[in-house]
Amino acid sequence: MQTIHTFSVLFWLKLANKKDNKAPLYARITVNGRRAEISLKRKVTVSDWDTSKSRIKGFGIKAKQVNNYLDGVCSRLFDCYQKLKDGNKLISPQLIKAHFLGNGENRYTISDIIEYHKKHMKDTLRWGTQKNYFTTHKYIFLFLKQKHRTTDIFLSELNYKFIIDFERFLRHQKDMGNNTVMKHIERLRKLINLAHKMEWLDKDPFIKFKAKYIRKERAYLTSGELQTIEQKQFTIERLQLIKDLFVFSCYTGLSYGDVMNLTKDSICIGIDGKQWISSYRQKTSIPVRIPLLPKALDIINSYKDHPSSINKETLFPTISNQKLNSYLKEIADVCHINKNLTFHIARHTFATTVTLSNGVPIETVSKLLGHSKITTTQIYAKVIERKVSEDMQRLEGCL
Repeated sequence: MQTIHTFSVLFWLKLANKKDNKAPLYARITVNGRRAEISLKRKVTVSDWDTSKSRIKGFGIKAKQVNNYLDGVCSRLFDCYQKLKDGNKLISPQLIKAHFLGNGENRYTISDIIEYHKKHMKDTLRWGTQKNYFTTHKYIFLFLKQKHRTTDIFLSELNYKFIIDFERFLRHQKDMGNNTVMKHIERLRKLINLAHKMEWLDKDPFIKFKAKYIRKERAYLTSGELQTIEQKQFTIERLQLIKDLFVFSCYTGLSYGDVMNLTKDSICIGIDGKQWISSYRQKTSIPVRIPLLPKALDIINSYKDHPSSINKETLFPTISNQKLNSYLKEIADVCHINKNLTFHIARHTFATTVTLSNGVPIETVSKLLGHSKITTTQIYAKVIERKVSEDMQRLEGCL
């Protein structure tokens, strides 16, 4: 179905800039209710202007010259509109203006930067991150369609209001919380920042914008809950595998992707002469070196002869993250743990219950987790307060 556009041109005097009874002449392009204005670099005596006809009054030589010029401008603007329409291209008053002024080929749109980023992120971003960008793209185009009545927009048109309006639009989407909204805004910000770096955009519209995340307390298992899962033995092989992978992460702090990527080459001898994991975080490519605690090492040894591990040359049989998290729900039910158990909770458990609660300095924990900034690790610092409280209660009982 072809999109129907309303197009019109109006000539008018900018009386706000009137001087000596003369005012500058402007053309106003309107497409589907959206406007763009062009200065025609001419001044007209206010009393000679016929507002109802948008032309100079009279039939004198000067009046004919100006009116013929305006007819020519109107014709050229319509030609610009028609060429865009015939080429099935984005039609907007700004694009018509750009073509009229002769700089239409040098104007970039938000679709241009999205396509450029989409093409180049295949080799640099994880598939999960790419999918997140695709979702953000979907909301950007939905926003343009519903709120701007267009399929695209020039990067030069982006401003602080556009960002705020997009944020408000996202907040009205079903089941979208504050932090999800901010994630979409941050991905848009990265796209615009890329366009700015490539000089597709003169100024960054995000300069005055500040993302506002709501910090949520990270869920983790207590030592009792972790022990309950450790001690549970499953006769169903898939549940036993999921349990072992989860417990392994609880004692190494590795994420799902990092655990699945482990091979025999990931095991090395550390400075203490014991076995360590030497790898890179899939998410950030930051190197991590983790001493293997006995419980983690026992789990590795239990799968060294597993057919799937041998066939794929990995430390563990591979399983999708979706299935893994689905089976963890079963394990939580069986173990009577009233928490939304996901594999990432194992990483949080390592940071809190296994390390910080047992006196491991936060700097060491940050290094083990592969965090680039210690402030990222400090989100787990509340566990220290909990440990202080427990220690003081224990002391109180002794006094």
